[in-house]
Amino acid sequence: MNKDLMFSSNDNSWATPQDFFDKLNEEFNFTLDPCATPQTAKCKKFYTKHDDGLSKDWAGETVFVNPPYGREIGKWVKKCYEESLKPNTTIVILMPSRTDTLYFHRYILDKSQIRFIKGRLKFVDSVGNCFSPAPFPSMIVIFNGKETNDI
Repeated sequence: MNKDLMFSSNDNSWATPQDFFDKLNEEFNFTLDPCATPQTAKCKKFYTKHDDGLSKDWAGETVFVNPPYGREIGKWVKKCYEESLKPNTTIVILMPSRTDTLYFHRYILDKSQIRFIKGRLKFVDSVGNCFSPAPFPSMIVIFNGKETNDI
């Protein structure tokens, strides 16, 4: 994957830097990555685009979600919120910090813990090559069935 493709709208896949994931995984112990490729999966249990993670049940899992960043992201945020209401289900999303969106106000604000990431992440391709910092700020959204930002 070349750098120009990574920063265009032709590809909405932004693979999570391993060291960034590892720090979150130490805290949460993830069991499922529902939007992955076999090359970028962060958990033993994962779903690819072909598997359609949006159609699966995530109940009882601790889920790491780095969703496609295109027009489908709102569907992923809604799914994350709804799945988080199931017993023993925690969902952590790495996503662009777009606080002006409808999905942010419907499904994230006052329904999750939000951690804004200082600086810009350097996403990677499927073999771990880093690129320039992302052209957008990022945030971590944590859903654990509690509707509050004071977690």
